[in-house]
Amino acid sequence: MAGWTTLVQAETLAIGLNRSDLAIVDCRFSLLDPNAGENAYLASHLPGAVYAHLERDLSEMSPHGEGRHPWPSAEVFTAKLSRWGIGPTVQVVAYDNGDGAHAARLWFLLRMLGHEKVAVLDGGWARWTALGLPVSSSPATVADQFRAKYQAAQLSFDASRLLGAEAVEAHLQQGGMLVDARAASRFRGEEEPIDRIAGHVPGAINRPYSDNLADGRFKSPMQLADEFRAMLGERSPDQVVAMCGSGVTACHHLLAMERAGLRGAKLYTGSWSGWISDPARPVAAGA
Repeated sequence: MAGWTTLVQAETLAIGLNRSDLAIVDCRFSLLDPNAGENAYLASHLPGAVYAHLERDLSEMSPHGEGRHPWPSAEVFTAKLSRWGIGPTVQVVAYDNGDGAHAARLWFLLRMLGHEKVAVLDGGWARWTALGLPVSSSPATVADQFRAKYQAAQLSFDASRLLGAEAVEAHLQQGGMLVDARAASRFRGEEEPIDRIAGHVPGAINRPYSDNLADGRFKSPMQLADEFRAMLGERSPDQVVAMCGSGVTACHHLLAMERAGLRGAKLYTGSWSGWISDPARPVAAGA
C-alpha cells in the first residue's frame, strides 16, 4: 500500500481506517494541564488510536540540562513503539488537538529512526470531529499483525540531524541558520510564560510555527516552499536548524519544510530551555 509520509487529510484517513497496516497515535497535550490530553483521549478518540503522552512517551525526562522535553534514547522510544504494536513497516498517523505541533514531535521521532511511513493528520482532532467522522471511547487493542518490533540494528536515531548546544554554536559560527519557532513576543523577550529567562539565542531568526498554517491546516506545499525559500536565500535545507522552547514545536517547521520538498533540516533538541540551563551562554533580546 502507498505510504503517507508528511500529512494526511481527514477524508483520506477516514477511507483508510480499515487498512491492515495502520496505527493511529493520539498526541493531544497541554503544557497548562499535562493530564488534559490523556483525559480527552479516554473520553473520545479516533477509532483504534493509542495515546502518546508528550512527557511520558515522547520525551525522556531524566536527563539534566537538555531542556524541558529531552529527546529520548532510541532504546526507550522503540520500546514504547513495540508496546503500541508499531514496527518498521507500519503506517503511522499522529494527531493532536488541531495545529499539529505535538503530533509533529512523534513524526520527527519516527523519521529520525528512518521510519518513512508516518504522517500527521492535517487539522487534527478539531477538523476530524468538525466533519463528523467516527470516534470511539473504547481502549485500543494492538492487532497481532502489528507485533513486529524494531531490531537491535534499527535502535539508533540519525544523530547528524539532532544537535546539542555546542553543535548549534558551531553551526552559527559556520554561517548556518537557526530558526526559532516560538511566538514573536517570546523570541523578542517581551514575555516568557514558561521558561525562567526570556529572549533568544544570539544569531537566531524567528518564524513562529503558526506561520505554517492557514485556517487551522497546513498551507499548500507550494506556498510553504515559497516562504521557506525566501527565508533560506542561498542556503540549502540542511543548513537550517529549527528550535523552539523545548524541541517540540520546532518539529512543526521540519514537517512543513519536508512537505514543501525541502528535506534535511536539523533540530536543536534542547532548544531555548536547554540553552538557558547554562548561565554562561549568551542571551539576546529584541527582533
